[in-house]
Amino acid sequence: MKIAMIEVIAVSIPFAGGSRSAESAWGGKNAGSADSLLVKVTTEGGIVGWGEAFGFTAIPAVRAAIEQVIAPLCIGLSALNIGSLMLDVQKRLHIFGRSGAIMFGISAIDTALWDILGKVTGQPVHRLLGGAAVSELTCYASLVRYTDPQLLVENVNRALADGFSHLKLHEITVDAVREARNAAGDNVEITLDVNCPWTVRQALDMSAKLRQFNLRWLEEPIWPPENFGGLARLRREGGIPIAAGENVSTLVEFQQMLSAGAVDVVQPSPAKMGGISELQKVFSLAAANATEVMVHSFYDGPGLLASVHASAALGSKDSLVEWRYFDLEAQLYGDAMRPRNGTITVPQGPGLGFDPDADVVRSFRV
Repeated sequence: MKIAMIEVIAVSIPFAGGSRSAESAWGGKNAGSADSLLVKVTTEGGIVGWGEAFGFTAIPAVRAAIEQVIAPLCIGLSALNIGSLMLDVQKRLHIFGRSGAIMFGISAIDTALWDILGKVTGQPVHRLLGGAAVSELTCYASLVRYTDPQLLVENVNRALADGFSHLKLHEITVDAVREARNAAGDNVEITLDVNCPWTVRQALDMSAKLRQFNLRWLEEPIWPPENFGGLARLRREGGIPIAAGENVSTLVEFQQMLSAGAVDVVQPSPAKMGGISELQKVFSLAAANATEVMVHSFYDGPGLLASVHASAALGSKDSLVEWRYFDLEAQLYGDAMRPRNGTITVPQGPGLGFDPDADVVRSFRV
């Protein structure tokens, strides 16, 4: 069961035409599409596994890392010896850094190999991870940064009408959070991801203003994101639970974060930090530190599926799945993974459960 080919596929799916949310997605940057980087691994026997690397504007660098550096180390080796192969690749490439494009590429290949393992054994990934006690998981609608209060409220109301009772905002102003809370009411759980904009002092000042909105957590509040001591201080003094982890790349860094007491919620991102092999280790590490895991999954491809399988098998009944809430012209899995009334079904087919729709990939391939 040797790896015969590793193919990198960039997909750019436009926001649905005429959507007002599309016009201000990404905080006014006027991005017209959502860009994903898929990785297709094929064995000599023709079995195909799919993975996803962190994409967006990083796609050119990650593509080059996979095609020119990582893939040549994997071709011709067993697709089923996932742990030993991925460890060997990490060791051989550590000189180039333990994060960024190299780790994103390793993450995608690792997830694809788990997909292959599940298909070979006839088991869904969640069963390979120990089995899922649930058949569906609650989602939170993860909104883009709208900036415009009217658009924000409009999309909060849309998400509530679609059955979501948990929301994530990406706004960075107190007024925007106030508008969202007023629109949602007191019974809707709101989290706030600000993407690392503030010093510790600024974050403390903002927390004092944000406490009134009863946030479930404040996510990635401090620059730089690896300032775990600063996060720990904010957690102690800020009065709002802290979440972070999407910018953490290695198990050692997760250990440092947890040892520092930096977070109430740890958020590993399977398309960034080593794929499913490393993701399962973070769950174990978090359990040993009595810390909740909410997998970061601002994706709609194999990265999303990896998050769902891991959360179902290794998380708790309260685990939430991040659903990237905006309208695209097409979804990589059609309606198969679309939430219903705020919940998403755990795939039961072998491997990740679904392959990306070939027509969608063909139509939107870059």
